[in-house]
Amino acid sequence: MNFSSLIIPVLLAGMALYGMGKKVDVYGALTHGAEEGLSVLLRIIPSLVGLLTAVSMFRASGALEWLAALCAPVLDWLGIPSELLPLMLIRPVSGSGALAVASDLMTTYGPDSYVGRVASVMLGSTETTFYTIAVYFGSAGIHRTRHTVPAALTADIAGFLASALAVRLFFGV
Repeated sequence: MNFSSLIIPVLLAGMALYGMGKKVDVYGALTHGAEEGLSVLLRIIPSLVGLLTAVSMFRASGALEWLAALCAPVLDWLGIPSELLPLMLIRPVSGSGALAVASDLMTTYGPDSYVGRVASVMLGSTETTFYTIAVYFGSAGIHRTRHTVPAALTADIAGFLASALAVRLFFGV
């Protein structure tokens, strides 16, 4: 047995012993935290169900492919393969949907292709913006996102552009 397999059990035992030393009801704190987690889950589930349903409907309708064909000239000019537009549209909304799109891209083009490499870097350098906002703002009870959505989407766009540039610089085209 190596040291890395003991980190989590030692950390949990250490926290429990520390709490007991400070005369804290460790089990009560654990159950109270679990109760709060469940109440947060109940508040955010409707948003998540709606979000994932909309993504599935958008993909199944064929609108995603139509939009990809429409944006292809601009993406080619920016140095981003137009095949990646479905990934770029799905990524801010759904991590599992983006992973499915990236898997399809890698099956079609190969993981060592330019498209496969850019897809991999995009997955690692961007965020599921709307999912994250729905979860964190929903759990905090915030309803007005104000500047959060535009700022986060700008960061995603910068991540998409930087991904294509980084792959081009480090691997060539």
